[in-house]
Amino acid sequence: MKNMYAIKWYEELDSTNNEVIRTADSLDNLSVIAASFQTAGRGQRGNSWHAAYRENLTFSIFLRFPLPSSLGDIVGKGIMAADQFRLCETATLAQCRFLEGKGIDAKIKWPNDIYVGNRKISGMLVENSLNGGNLSTSVIGIGLNVNQIAFPPEVPNPVSMKLLTGKEYDIKALLEEFMDVFSESLKLLELPADGLREMYESKMYRHGEKTWFADLSGRPAYLPANPFMQPVMTAPAGENMRDSVFEGTVTGISDSGLLKVQLGDGTVREFGFKEIAYIIPHDE
Repeated sequence: MKNMYAIKWYEELDSTNNEVIRTADSLDNLSVIAASFQTAGRGQRGNSWHAAYRENLTFSIFLRFPLPSSLGDIVGKGIMAADQFRLCETATLAQCRFLEGKGIDAKIKWPNDIYVGNRKISGMLVENSLNGGNLSTSVIGIGLNVNQIAFPPEVPNPVSMKLLTGKEYDIKALLEEFMDVFSESLKLLELPADGLREMYESKMYRHGEKTWFADLSGRPAYLPANPFMQPVMTAPAGENMRDSVFEGTVTGISDSGLLKVQLGDGTVREFGFKEIAYIIPHDE
């Protein structure tokens, strides 16, 4: 499904998501804003996104609903606000498909990071606007580690396509390849909700495996917001961080996109965004 999208490249931007939001009124559906370097790249939980100059892909896709008629049956069909996680499912599955086409076995770490093994290769920030009870527009910002092989120490668990395959990639050509996959993957929105959810769950990181987590709900701000935490953690004097640590098994996601974790006693808890973090030792 080529030529449905238009890509505009910048040498430098504060954030590709910011640029899309600033210029949304003048953008065509499926427009892509990409930057060789971001001065204020944004990730989930308010984190920054580090990417070396001209070594990685940092870009944002603009969608306006309903989607273009060239996508077929989903034209004229909006997405209800309550179902907006379907867009996250579709975009993360598109990333997995793209990476698998390059020989990289990728998994989705809920809700929308992409991991290879225990290392992060891609992150995504989705910003939606609503019109009544439906999505009006969506900005899907993606940062994909491509050719970078050295990362700053504050980035806890990165990996790149080059580190995994040993190949050097043409950044601009790679984005066109990705957009071909992404445009085709939008057809996943035609699937029934349970069918799309089943596909997403089949690609989930550590799905069905016993894993240590930190419960962030109601915890102080000193708990790390990123998904990479040492099993031995240090809390401020007089506080016990270990009270928040528990073992469980990811069983899937709820209809609204909450993470479902089965505890040792068989009960299942549901966690929203920012309420839970994986604990992944550095040596894994």
